[in-house]
Amino acid sequence: MSCFAPFTFLHVNDHHIGSPRSYRFRPAVNERWAAIRQQMSQIDADLLLVGGDQTRDGDTHEHEYQLGRWDLETLPFPAHIIPGNMDVGNKHTSVNGPNPTRNDISINMTSARLQLFASHFGPINWTFLHRDVRFTGFYAAVAGSGLPEEERFWQFIERLPALPAGRHHVAVMHYWLYMDSFDEPNWDITKKDEYLLWYFGIDEPHRSRLFEALKKAKVEILFCGHVHTGRPVEIVDGVRIYKTSAGGNTAQLTDRWDEIETRQGFHRCDVTDSGIDVTFIPGDVQIEDHDVYGPGGHPSLTQRDYSIAPEQPPLAPDPWLLT
Repeated sequence: MSCFAPFTFLHVNDHHIGSPRSYRFRPAVNERWAAIRQQMSQIDADLLLVGGDQTRDGDTHEHEYQLGRWDLETLPFPAHIIPGNMDVGNKHTSVNGPNPTRNDISINMTSARLQLFASHFGPINWTFLHRDVRFTGFYAAVAGSGLPEEERFWQFIERLPALPAGRHHVAVMHYWLYMDSFDEPNWDITKKDEYLLWYFGIDEPHRSRLFEALKKAKVEILFCGHVHTGRPVEIVDGVRIYKTSAGGNTAQLTDRWDEIETRQGFHRCDVTDSGIDVTFIPGDVQIEDHDVYGPGGHPSLTQRDYSIAPEQPPLAPDPWLLT
């Protein structure tokens, strides 16, 4: 007779909490997320995996880290968190994309931001056993950055296969491992029709190196966020890859695929004696944007007008960004 005790864990990503004190704000994003947070709090779950992009502009405002931390502390279970690009900066590039108003080099992630994020939420790479399931989270976008965090990332990833194995292994990353197929070429940031594909995925050779380590570590489920558009589960070399909807923000690249999930929501994951059942649960509040102000995208500091913030006092970029 089995002594295994079933349990439930949850997964969510891209809820993008913003502040009306900032130079831009989308109230509907916060409202969608508030409903999802309430739904999750009614579930008897052991833990929550947060797959990055808690914030709208955490890469500029430490204040949004504080909002995100306080927000998650209202949940009745612990949250295990990795950063997203809006929290700490984008994957690195040495050239700019085709949009002349967007300086991609200037929004590369930095060690300082990664360290600041860790000071609020704990290590950016983590792994632990819980009730005979190993849970692992990491920020794969450091691959290829040349930052000190890249070497530590690879050490962490390639140590995973040597750690004690659980009954299952679940991993969470922010970027998609690939966009359409695992063996696709690297996308060209300088081409207009490839820019977003570059922006959302992990390049080779990092993709293959990472995936080989995850397979050796017997990862069974891999959650990927960032695009905000859900796709049917894909099985690659025995790994179930979930490309997930957002927990608050709106879907992107919606005209690229036929089968998509554009509703905001989260995943309920029920661990039973026979495996892990993953169910997408849409948020109770599915509303269009309203009362939006400020620019989208990744505006430079000089393009940000904090005087338009309806709530006072307005935020400002963290002082050390201006030096």
